[in-house]
Amino acid sequence: MATFGTLSDRLTETFKNLRTKGKLSAADVDGTVREIRRALLDADVSLDVVKSFTATVRERALGDEVNRALNPAQQVVQIVNEELVGILGGQQRRLQFAKNPPTVIMLAGLQGAGKTTLAGKLAKWLKKDGHTPMLVAADLQRPNAVNQLQVVGEQAGVQVFAPEPGNGVGDPVRVAKDAVAHAQRAQHDVVIIDTAGRLGVDAELMKQAANIRKATNPDEVLFVIDAMIGQDAVSTAKAFQEGVDFTGVVLSKLDGDARGGAALSVASVTGRPIIFASTGETLDDFEPFHPDRMASRILDLGDILTLIEQAQQAFDEEEALKVAEKLATEQFTLEDFLKQMQQLRGAGSLKKMLGMLPGAGGMKQQLENFDEREIVRTEAIIQSMTPAERRNPKLLNGSRRLRIAKGSGMTVTDVNQLVQRFEQAAKMMKTVARGGVPQVPGMGPIPGAGGYGGGKRQAAKAKKKSSGSRSGNPAKRAAENAALASGATPAGPGGASGSGFGLGGGAGAGAGTKGAPSEEELAALQKLLGR
Repeated sequence: MATFGTLSDRLTETFKNLRTKGKLSAADVDGTVREIRRALLDADVSLDVVKSFTATVRERALGDEVNRALNPAQQVVQIVNEELVGILGGQQRRLQFAKNPPTVIMLAGLQGAGKTTLAGKLAKWLKKDGHTPMLVAADLQRPNAVNQLQVVGEQAGVQVFAPEPGNGVGDPVRVAKDAVAHAQRAQHDVVIIDTAGRLGVDAELMKQAANIRKATNPDEVLFVIDAMIGQDAVSTAKAFQEGVDFTGVVLSKLDGDARGGAALSVASVTGRPIIFASTGETLDDFEPFHPDRMASRILDLGDILTLIEQAQQAFDEEEALKVAEKLATEQFTLEDFLKQMQQLRGAGSLKKMLGMLPGAGGMKQQLENFDEREIVRTEAIIQSMTPAERRNPKLLNGSRRLRIAKGSGMTVTDVNQLVQRFEQAAKMMKTVARGGVPQVPGMGPIPGAGGYGGGKRQAAKAKKKSSGSRSGNPAKRAAENAALASGATPAGPGGASGSGFGLGGGAGAGAGTKGAPSEEELAALQKLLGR
């Protein structure tokens, strides 16, 4: 979500300074609100929206809900989050489907906003959800717009209704009307109409779009707006609302590097909800818009729900159970490792997924340097192995590793590193499968955790302790060794019982002799002193 990256950084830095204060004064609140106002204005958010937003945040931040809070800074962050959700539309709004198919969805917007590509993304998303969408080429004026939609439709695996060649030839209103009739005959339950756009708002565009709406009576009119358009977003949205009147908004190019905050203003200014967001160039980079999740991303609070949804779509639950069983029985192999990596790659961009984690803004440099092609290289190495080598990496001697390196286009060092990482990962996963806490490389053992190797270390300590006393005091050493020989456990320096010299006083001592040395201890002491 590069579009809101600068805004996210500014707000995160503002709240970081706020968290250092145990109690907030009116001056602290005013300073925070002032920084929020600057961040929003720098991000091209509409001035009217900024004024309303900051006024509400200031009023609530000075209220009792913050003054009485145990952590005022966190309470202010919560207030900003709630108000940000509000300007993004509040609750998520889903597509409204017609009771009697087909559902007609009309796309409107300026030229270059990404309507044609978005039509393919929406069609593919609907197809995954069990619908049978059909694209309609009603943009007959932009050069090669019809051909572009046909290519996009082929990529999405959906039918395209394009009776006219375009390039200025044909009547878009008639094409749209005929498309609805064709969809009824061909039993398509959704019709997506791609309309023409212009470089700017003009009367001809509005009239054509209005005529298409009258002819098809769409269930949804989606206004596609470029998230990088700047302050023109508000004026363009108002013009389309007056000329065509859309029912929802779609944000495109959310992966761009522009400030993009003006897109935040659209829902608040027009009163129309944002329904979808386009987050990349491929047809899969498309998702329903959740105001609460987007607000969390902007404030660097993470988006765990979306991350879970993507993982659920990519990972096979039955396969995951098999892997868990193999881990528990120590049968996890490189073959299983390869399948897991392929499923992970199918979940989408790893950078985007990692960016949904809370605090990902602080790892921006690491995420930028992260090379997703590393997974492809790892797959190539494993696929260059024989089935026997994948099942038993111990077979990988020097000549085999050289062959694998040549077959995958990598080096022997790369093969060695992969095998080493796999063995470490397998150990950690086995520890987790047994209910233990793994020891992460580069970190010391976790106190109180019976993790990997923890049981062995404890046993070694006990053995070392039971081998004999290591006290520097001869009398104490003799007494402790005598106690060990008799089967008793001597009290340690911090023990609850025992005399000031650390002699006796264990659970086996009688009530009358509590804290006194035993006869064996006295005899050993006398022998040591030569008496």
